[in-house]
Amino acid sequence: MSRHLERLLQLDECLRFGQRWTAETLAQRLEVSERTVRNDIAFLRDRYGAPLEFSKAKGFHYTDPAWRLPTITLSKGELFALTLGARMLEVYGGSAYAQDLRSAIARLAERLPEQTWVDLQQVAEERILFRAGAEVNLDPDIWHQLEAACQTHKTVQMTYYTASRNSTSERKLDPYVLHIYRGTNPYVIGFCHTRQEVRWFRVDRIKHLQVLDETFVPDPSFDAKDHLEMIFQHEAGGVPLPVDIWFDAATAPYIRERRWHPTQEIQEHPDGSLTLRLVVRGLNDLKRWVLGYGKGAKVLEPPELVQLVRDEVEQMNYNYSQFLNEHNGIAKD
Repeated sequence: MSRHLERLLQLDECLRFGQRWTAETLAQRLEVSERTVRNDIAFLRDRYGAPLEFSKAKGFHYTDPAWRLPTITLSKGELFALTLGARMLEVYGGSAYAQDLRSAIARLAERLPEQTWVDLQQVAEERILFRAGAEVNLDPDIWHQLEAACQTHKTVQMTYYTASRNSTSERKLDPYVLHIYRGTNPYVIGFCHTRQEVRWFRVDRIKHLQVLDETFVPDPSFDAKDHLEMIFQHEAGGVPLPVDIWFDAATAPYIRERRWHPTQEIQEHPDGSLTLRLVVRGLNDLKRWVLGYGKGAKVLEPPELVQLVRDEVEQMNYNYSQFLNEHNGIAKD
């Protein structure tokens, strides 16, 4: 956006506040000279036909409050897409941008015909619904601090909660990139000084964050796109492993309808079943994903993943056996 256009938008916003504006007070607010203000007012009148007048009682004001600065020339379809996209980002992007989005939409609405905006909002809110599922408790301040640290290559010190161990630890991190996975899970990916490798950290699990004065040089071998493509879901680390998973005929249609991984290949079988082949880093998330299909899925390779699934199934079987034994024992008593 040019500085002139930005100043015109600020001037327009001031004139809608309803207070008495003079060339002097506008110059102070916009941090320009009174001459610049008068030139901008003349520009609005001459170029856009702004109904601008000055009176001792009101100062500079619009004689027609419904007039709008024609800074946005979009079709109704484009306006609807923008409205819908903003709602989608607010739902799936977590709360970090919610306030900024609401502010941006409100400012946009000021420059659109009122009925057009009301109609678009009504359709977007009542006819197309978004639901993100379970929400995370994301601290917007921590998220925005990480944004700045990524941009300026600043190292951060954080107190991090690890759910798998139910404990907190102090970590020093060189943040490379922020990543919102599956729409709701916010991660920061960077070089962990403790582990001496690139790691993922859930931003909503960061209990305290301090941006340090020290800067870092990102690892030149790190490529965010390649890094994200090689993992399955959000588990990183380890060497790439070839994975083969068989799905029965009843489950196969659900596997065919999506692309689960950039490396995937599907081998079809005569009975309607299929084998999904991937090359991934990290097996724990893959284990949980396979278990979600129950008896409809069977891991064939690698042996490490076969063992992980087998151990999980055996532990589940033990837990339910214990539960049934205790329940039957209580019932007999």
